[in-house]
Amino acid sequence: MKHIELKYPLLLIHGAGFRDKTMGINYWGRIPRYLAEQGVAVHYGGTDAWGTLESNGEMVKRAILETLDKTGAEKVNIIAHSKGGLEARYAISCLGMDSRVASLTTMSTPHRGVKAMNTALQLPLWLYRPASVLANLWSRILGDGGPDFFRGSRQLAEYFCTEFNRKYPDKPGILYQSYASKLKYFFGDPAYLLTWILVKIFDGDNDGLCPVESAKWGEFRGIITTQGYFGVSHAGILDLYRVPYKGVRIPELYVAIAKELAGKGL
Repeated sequence: MKHIELKYPLLLIHGAGFRDKTMGINYWGRIPRYLAEQGVAVHYGGTDAWGTLESNGEMVKRAILETLDKTGAEKVNIIAHSKGGLEARYAISCLGMDSRVASLTTMSTPHRGVKAMNTALQLPLWLYRPASVLANLWSRILGDGGPDFFRGSRQLAEYFCTEFNRKYPDKPGILYQSYASKLKYFFGDPAYLLTWILVKIFDGDNDGLCPVESAKWGEFRGIITTQGYFGVSHAGILDLYRVPYKGVRIPELYVAIAKELAGKGL
């Protein structure tokens, strides 16, 4: 079988709540193995589970430079999930990494924010701050150096992302493309039962966290879902569960993305 020959190395940037490896579990499921079998070496962003866009953006910059130093390449291809897509955009548009990035592919990234978060942020601070303390404690256990759930989570609200997009427009010369995932009903993934309902009310179709419309950025490549009644959740799109889906094979989707990048000379 002919291997995929990327011109630029592949860097994976994870989303919120987890790290690249959490308690021995790879955030990206079987995807790195499938890519490796096709000759694609995978590099990781090493960002915090609950860092702010700014602090994690600095980590993305560091990961880009370390990957270039390790491989001798001029640029990287980035695939980012969820909040990681915003952090990659911050590194590109604010931290001078536009000359070091050939492409950015985002998977279920809330580029336009989440309207439901606007409502959640109206909760009294005496409720929100204790939740932030617990989330920060969990993140430190996972290995975060400076988690900030209070600020990091608020940066996913629609009003914040509207301003973020105004301040940090895309840079020319970079391929921006995106995918959305979609849970068809609340029972499609019990982990997102409540959040799916809330986001459905305020934002419409979603994967349990990210609205489909918010995930569209650059060249929109489509909605990843299944045949039947379930669909693909926010965790499902990154193969966290390592289970087969009816009509879609998640690891092979990432292999297809790598093949397309190679075909574009990237």
